[in-house]
Amino acid sequence: MRFPNQRLAQLFSLLQNETLPQDELAQRLSVSTRTVRADITALNALLLPYGAQFMLIRGSGYRLKVDDPMLYRTLAETAPKAQHIPRTAQDRINFLQVRFLTSAFSLKLEDLADEWFVSRATLQSDMVDVRERFQRYQLTLETRPRHGMKLFGSEVSIRACLTDLLWEQSQQGGLPLPVDKGGLSAEVSERLARELQEILTRHHVRLTDEGERFIRLYSTVVVRRASEGYPLAEFSAEDVAQNVRDAARELVGMLQQLAGKALSAAEEEWLCVHLAARQVQDVDPGTISADDDEALVNYILRYINTQYNYNLLDDAQLHADLLTHIKTMITRVRYQIMIPNPLLDNIKQHYPMAWDMTLAAVSSWGKYTPYAISENEIGFLVLHIGVGLERHYNIGYQRQPRVLLVCDTSNAMVRMIEATLQRKYPQLEIAAPLSQREYEQLEAVAEDFVISTVRIGEKDKPVVTIAPFPTDYQLDQIGKLVLVDRTRPWMLDKYFDEAHFRVIDTPVDRQTLFAELCRQLQEEGFVDAGFYDSVVEREAIVSTMLGDGIALPHALGLLAKKTVVYTVIAPNGIVWGDETAHIIFLLAISKSEYEEAMAIYDIFVTFLRERAMTRLAATGSFDEFKTVAMECVSRF
Repeated sequence: MRFPNQRLAQLFSLLQNETLPQDELAQRLSVSTRTVRADITALNALLLPYGAQFMLIRGSGYRLKVDDPMLYRTLAETAPKAQHIPRTAQDRINFLQVRFLTSAFSLKLEDLADEWFVSRATLQSDMVDVRERFQRYQLTLETRPRHGMKLFGSEVSIRACLTDLLWEQSQQGGLPLPVDKGGLSAEVSERLARELQEILTRHHVRLTDEGERFIRLYSTVVVRRASEGYPLAEFSAEDVAQNVRDAARELVGMLQQLAGKALSAAEEEWLCVHLAARQVQDVDPGTISADDDEALVNYILRYINTQYNYNLLDDAQLHADLLTHIKTMITRVRYQIMIPNPLLDNIKQHYPMAWDMTLAAVSSWGKYTPYAISENEIGFLVLHIGVGLERHYNIGYQRQPRVLLVCDTSNAMVRMIEATLQRKYPQLEIAAPLSQREYEQLEAVAEDFVISTVRIGEKDKPVVTIAPFPTDYQLDQIGKLVLVDRTRPWMLDKYFDEAHFRVIDTPVDRQTLFAELCRQLQEEGFVDAGFYDSVVEREAIVSTMLGDGIALPHALGLLAKKTVVYTVIAPNGIVWGDETAHIIFLLAISKSEYEEAMAIYDIFVTFLRERAMTRLAATGSFDEFKTVAMECVSRF
């Protein structure tokens, strides 16, 4: 029996082995629940001669009920397999990539549009993303009139693109990609699942779970391409350990059996590279030789120490962690093997300071090497650097709470109260005690709050009245004030001011904006002449967009003479690479305030966490901006 359309075949396939509610079916098929009900009615009409019907079970969904197993068996034997049809834009983009990567002939969009029940215009729109993806792998699509489009590029690039696509699909889910041929990929996967770990163990090659899954996918692609007559060009891997070579050789022997033909020496060499690029290194810091990876670790840590004042050179744990990662990273970089980093955006936003430091160090090192290190790779390094900074610098500058003690009792009583407070809240800084009369004469209180043994009026700071022997309730009241993090509000007060705030509602480009702001800062003595050039250089490396319309332009290193943040509100937006910035914070930070730098970055992370961009971008004056900003940073 043939189904009249692919959607019915797909619906039949979904309901053969499980019970599904109509909402779930509608979601999977990208149709309405009304369409699902109509399709079920159509299916039941087709199934009636075969002794089966789909019944709606209240609370569960649609379930297949077979009244005549013999008749139904004849249907199961003759029914065609449901062909998966991409229904979302992302599925179509993935399917298009696979078709071009695996087709020996030109493809016409008209044919694919008919096959997938979409318009040619829809596929043309999808092709923008497809071309962009192929360009990353130096692959090009050429169009010939009346023939269609065909993909051109090196076999290495085609395999890399196809493997990465399969990897991403396995991580994200979605429709299975149509890459297997006659069940070939399933056979490869099953064989590898059984034998790959044994091969790796036998030759003492350790891979992460992700690394092992990648090798399986790459091996599937190798078998597919080799069996279809697409060999690799001659290639020789360098600096590969013997145990890795032995493992690759044994693996190639297995893949030859699956492909049904001999594989070239280049296949083994590339397998060596992929295994070496993903193996887990057990590195003893005491046995490290002074090769490239060691040199790069030292370069990064020295650069951070010199340019940012954070000394991580003596952190043996960080050194070993970086070295372990960089050993395999250099192999990947050398052969341009890309590994995904799904956490990249999160890393940038969680560790913005560490991101800038690491990016600057790697970019500086890149001037002396032919290797190009991708953002994904830098993101992995940032995780190690960020953790190292947290370990040594307590995630940045922390302003301890300060209290004014008002007490008219004896000196001994004062000391007893101070001891009680220090024992309960050791982070508390207690100012020299004042008498009630001295307190009343104060115009303002500089400390964060006041503790008094007598009833006094509030000036501009909270007052907690306690007994000489404080009760638990009184200590809890003090605790609420002690535990308020005042670092961010204090940093906002200290480094943001009206003189360095402006609203720009006229068109302006990044270069012009940088020139204007840096000129003012130079005239005021905050920076020297080289600051502008460094800001431009940093922006050219990779966009300083943090996210949600917030950009953080800055120099490579802490180059300012004095620290200040220049705030720019752009209601109409300023083009910032591929995005649009509505709030720009130009950071000028001096080395002498390096610990406070992390707290300044933390303010911007707080803005993101609070989703404050819209409210901040709507402010028309510094007072309005500061009010909204204070609300955001005072919540934590």
